Amino acid sequence: MLDVGLLDPRLVVLVGDIGHFGLQPFAEACPGRYYNVGILEPTIVNMAAGLAISGLHPVVHTIAPFLIERSFEQIKLDFCYQELGGTLISVGSAFDYSSLGCSHHCYDDLSLVKGLPNTEVLYPAMPNEFQQLFRQTYNNNKLTYFRLPNVSHGIEIADDQILLGQGIRLLTGNDVTLLAAGPQLKTAMQAAEILACRGLKADVLYYPAIKPFDADMILESVKRTRTLIVIEEHSKFGGFGDEALRATCNVGNVKYGFINIPDAFQRGYGSYEDHTRSLGFTAQNVVQVYDEIINS
Repeated sequence: MLDVGLLDPRLVVLVGDIGHFGLQPFAEACPGRYYNVGILEPTIVNMAAGLAISGLHPVVHTIAPFLIERSFEQIKLDFCYQELGGTLISVGSAFDYSSLGCSHHCYDDLSLVKGLPNTEVLYPAMPNEFQQLFRQTYNNNKLTYFRLPNVSHGIEIADDQILLGQGIRLLTGNDVTLLAAGPQLKTAMQAAEILACRGLKADVLYYPAIKPFDADMILESVKRTRTLIVIEEHSKFGGFGDEALRATCNVGNVKYGFINIPDAFQRGYGSYEDHTRSLGFTAQNVVQVYDEIINS
């Protein structure tokens, strides 16, 4: 925010009572362009739309379920139906705030925003991914949603590889395509190591952009491997896997596996790691899913 705000006086940041310490340099360097609206999420979206229709570039930052699910009508009517541009940046995706219970969980944010017109849906899981994609999108007259996870995948990707609407290939192989989003790239890479010990080479694809979706890369990969496993911290409905199916449905003779959040409420508290293990977001489970779909 600071780097872009110093160059572009039209950037305005609104927060829902979070992020104050990290954003203080911006607030001090860009007076009059930083506002704490408080825990009034529909209002913060209303205000941002007003800024956008005035020719400014608003950024809204707060917790995922409150920003997307609680404020969905405002996002739909005030931004998308008016064809206004802006940026929504959440934290606490899926079950990142697992210890705070169901009110802070958000399993369907990607599908909700993806279904609205004039939107982009991005899921960067390393700082430089966010930096590159924010610079590419903040003033492009679309409503761009960034889902920022608390956990990064920890794999360095060069800045010049991070382009809106383009997937990133981490490993090349002909036996199985592993398609990952967010922190689950790390899981995909670990699973590829296990498969490599069995003489199997995985094509590992990572997509920091869900919409626009790079259909060409996944289509080319699946035509070679004829086996696809999708790994995403999102509801089984409307997420990353749906885009992969749409892109590859005409290939024929493809075996599919999906690791996502099932059609059941995740009632437990616990830690993020507890949830990843119970939901099967592990390298061992990816390999097990591979064995099951190959032998089915």
